[in-house]
Amino acid sequence: MQNTRYARSGMVCSVDHLASAAGLTMLDRGGSAADAAIATNAVLTVTAPHMCGLGGDLFALVHDGTPDSAVTALNASGRAGSGADPDRLRAEGHTVMPLRHDIRSAPVPGAVDGWLALHSRYGRLPLATVLAPAIGLAADGFPVSPLLAPIASALAHHPDFATVSSPGQLMTRPGVARTLEAIAASGREGFYQGEFGEGLLELGAGEYVPDDLAKPMADWVEPLRVRAFDHDVWSMPPNSQGYLLLMSLGIVDGLDLPSTPDDALWAHLLGEASRIAGHDRLALLHEHAADLLSEAEIARRRAMVDPAARLRVRGLTAEGDTTYLCAVDGDGMGVSLIQSNASGFGSLLVEPRTGINLHNRGIGFSLTPGHPAEYGPGRRPPHTLTPALITRPDGSLRSVVGTMGGDAQPQILLQVITRLLRHGQTPGEAIAAPRWRLGTGGTGFDTWDEPDATVMELEEGAGWGDGLSALGHPVAGMPYGTGFGHAHLIDVLPGGVLAGAADPRARIGAAIGR
Repeated sequence: MQNTRYARSGMVCSVDHLASAAGLTMLDRGGSAADAAIATNAVLTVTAPHMCGLGGDLFALVHDGTPDSAVTALNASGRAGSGADPDRLRAEGHTVMPLRHDIRSAPVPGAVDGWLALHSRYGRLPLATVLAPAIGLAADGFPVSPLLAPIASALAHHPDFATVSSPGQLMTRPGVARTLEAIAASGREGFYQGEFGEGLLELGAGEYVPDDLAKPMADWVEPLRVRAFDHDVWSMPPNSQGYLLLMSLGIVDGLDLPSTPDDALWAHLLGEASRIAGHDRLALLHEHAADLLSEAEIARRRAMVDPAARLRVRGLTAEGDTTYLCAVDGDGMGVSLIQSNASGFGSLLVEPRTGINLHNRGIGFSLTPGHPAEYGPGRRPPHTLTPALITRPDGSLRSVVGTMGGDAQPQILLQVITRLLRHGQTPGEAIAAPRWRLGTGGTGFDTWDEPDATVMELEEGAGWGDGLSALGHPVAGMPYGTGFGHAHLIDVLPGGVLAGAADPRARIGAAIGR
């Protein structure tokens, strides 16, 4: 399943062909890659509420297309409300944040502020034009995808979802249409102080106060970078776990990799790099974490990799749903954007007026007293979202790439990027190839609770099983496409031709260009 697509002057990749088409329409109208990314994401908030939505968060990386451009990073992740009270949760018997059906695991959503910040800095078209495709689909209806239909019953308590039962069924989301129209007309006020914001305050019953919604959730921040395979790979700083991707790439770049990814030693070395990079994530990752990627620290961790055996990492120191999309325009601007509810449909709570379901990113908070990531007013939780962007040594854009996948996002991207940069695979080959992930059989957000208990889950078609077992890895086979992410990639080839691939695991995804 090699699905590389080529284009001359613009490309969009996403999990849904309707969303990709909306992004390409913006490019055809003279819009920027940022306009295309926002339009694509807006459609996904309508058609893919099980993956993302207006009630979730957003991160993005941008290269403006000039060779000496500085990569910019946008953190549009929400903050816990003023009513956040960890002592109350502990008194109720909670030792971890509630996964579902609890407003306390739903920080104020940041995605809309992210759109507005991205559009203000890089947009060319009017916001109303950019949001128009999403508004039309929400108001007039869209065919339910085969990804949404089997699981829509999770939100059957809201009338938008109550009758959804089969792929192809026409679905409307009138409250979402009204909300998008309000954003197009009035910006953040139309969302945070509009129908949705008023309903969120009521639903929160003290978790939020009006001032929580008045403070913009989007910040331009300094991205993180590591040199690997003669390229610079960029990702988000904390509160994102982007440093795990960059650290694991830095570790792998200094290892003696086999010449082919088909070798079990390849999977072993990348898997060990991921475990050694991430085993202490729960202790280290919080919104103010710093100095996580020094060359000395990468070298120290690289020295722990044993090519002949699996390491016990605990002694070294004391399933999720998301959507990723990317766009490149004719001027070379590239946008790597990821937006999420956290786990599928998020908290399973719905703001009743608009039908917008709320994320549960608050599950990243700690309930350990004094922990730097402890749940508390105004704080951002540790985030799994890990967009990536790759530049050549001269600073020009090489690739935009990312994936869904909860804790496994850095593991998936490590494999895709290594295949692309180290082994010279096409985007279609790198995206479609079977993957491994560190599995627990749990929520998809608990990989690092017991890092030595993780299993190397191998996607159907991977031939690494016997070799990994011989190296001491517990392994388990999994069907192709079961929890191994939806990755998308656009590669800028020499001469400016674009090569892209949408993940075949998404079934309805599309990489389309002009």
